[in-house]
Amino acid sequence: MALLYASIFTLLLSYITLTHATTINVVNNCAYPVWAAADPGSGKRLNKGDSWVVSPQPGTKMARIWGRTGCSFDGNGNGNCQTGGCGKLDCDPGHWGDNPKTVFEYTLAQPNNPTDTLDISLIEGFNIPITFTPTSNTGGKCRQISCRADINGQCPQKWKAPHGCSNPCTKMELGSCGPNGDNKFFKQRCPDAYSFPKDDQTSTFSCPSGTNYKLTFC
Repeated sequence: MALLYASIFTLLLSYITLTHATTINVVNNCAYPVWAAADPGSGKRLNKGDSWVVSPQPGTKMARIWGRTGCSFDGNGNGNCQTGGCGKLDCDPGHWGDNPKTVFEYTLAQPNNPTDTLDISLIEGFNIPITFTPTSNTGGKCRQISCRADINGQCPQKWKAPHGCSNPCTKMELGSCGPNGDNKFFKQRCPDAYSFPKDDQTSTFSCPSGTNYKLTFC
């Protein structure tokens, strides 16, 4: 009987953990408009100082938010961007935008992992500096992560794209990709961020389930 009660308690605890609501407040601090995109979610134009609240469902996994620049959309929400575009204001699920772009990725608490898993990825290149900050009390169990370097300004000439910087890990004709590859250009400037696909040890972070966050462009 004690074992049964213990099992029920464990299931209830897992349920409570997974049903904590999480909000991500996306803020544009850039001097130019940014068209934020979220999967799951939608899209929204943010002028300087504007914000947008993304409210993912508990247990959301393999999710991402990124910023698009130089966009123009018609009255039906169709159009193009200079960076990060997907052809629409609200990107279709699984259409994660054109490279190069700076990406924030997250997975909310899962049954086998009662914490949120977070990262900033430059594997697909860079277009906008971003900072990701826990805004609720986490008891010091997680910290701010960021990529705020002037990567566009320092980008090697052959990697340059309009308003962005390509990564050889997704544009392999530009160079080598790996722990000692040419992609180190990104890691040296943004140590918190992924620079190649298996860069987990120094690029994956966690926060307690139910934490609220702020994602800031620029």
